Amino acid sequence: MNPNLQFDFIVNKENNTVNVKREFAADLQLVWDAWTKPELLDQWWAPKPYQTKTVSMDFREGGMWLYYMESPQGERHYCLNHYKKIDPLKSFSGLDAFCDEKGNVNTEFPRTVWNNSFVETSNDITTVNIVAQYESLEDLEKIISMGFKEGFTMALGNLDQYLEAQVKLRKENKTSNKARVCSYLNFDGKTEEAFLFYSSAFRSEFVGKGIQRFGDIPASPENPPIPEEIKKMILHVELPIIGGHILMGTDAPKEMGFTLTKGNNMHICLEPESRAEADRLFNELSAGGNVTMPMADMFFGAYFGEFSDKYGINWMINYSE
Repeated sequence: MNPNLQFDFIVNKENNTVNVKREFAADLQLVWDAWTKPELLDQWWAPKPYQTKTVSMDFREGGMWLYYMESPQGERHYCLNHYKKIDPLKSFSGLDAFCDEKGNVNTEFPRTVWNNSFVETSNDITTVNIVAQYESLEDLEKIISMGFKEGFTMALGNLDQYLEAQVKLRKENKTSNKARVCSYLNFDGKTEEAFLFYSSAFRSEFVGKGIQRFGDIPASPENPPIPEEIKKMILHVELPIIGGHILMGTDAPKEMGFTLTKGNNMHICLEPESRAEADRLFNELSAGGNVTMPMADMFFGAYFGEFSDKYGINWMINYSE
């Protein structure tokens, strides 16, 4: 986490609460989506080395989120969140509990009442205020003893680390506003093998900084260490093929909370020359489709959106000054 961003974690034994105040260098829409869309929650909610997987989610008042956190050994801990009150882009509350795979609540563990509020301040900084409340002091102390602070802090940092590295490399590799079309490919550890194959077939060389690995991410006290098993995996690579087209690729390691399927392993990435053209392409191509991230100014300096069109094709629109 950026040390200039506020992060407070306070245990209040007088009213049996944990109070967290956390700033994110991102706009309100992006942060709200990260807390309310299952495909994004699955990427960061669980502390390493666990991985969150949504079973079902109905984000509405009276709806539920059933999910589990899975260890590398396959051990699963199921959880259920009942959504109580939702004020879009402002706040939501819910009642969380451990459960079985069918959603039957395990009464041996404390239930958590979550109240989360979101406020966007200046310069694309969004503050999330989190109040986790428990029925008794005994419940509060039990959840703290289970490593709540360490796990929750780690979870909040998961997505930060990956996005920070990805967008930094994208900005380094694109040095002009000339429009281009790229295909963005995701692999489960086979990016290097695949791109060496493509390089041979197209008789082309990698551009930018060549093959960048997760182990190349500079050590920083703000970021958790990179697991040894993924240091050699590919963080980012760009390869020109034919007609000026660029293939981009990355590994999506499960150790960092990513779930790769054949439905999300490829996007067509459009990089237009203006914001107006970015909006036009987004609006026309997404008509009748499924918008997963509306166009917005992102904390990494781009105007960005993401969607699947009405035929199920995945697209990214990315405009950078």
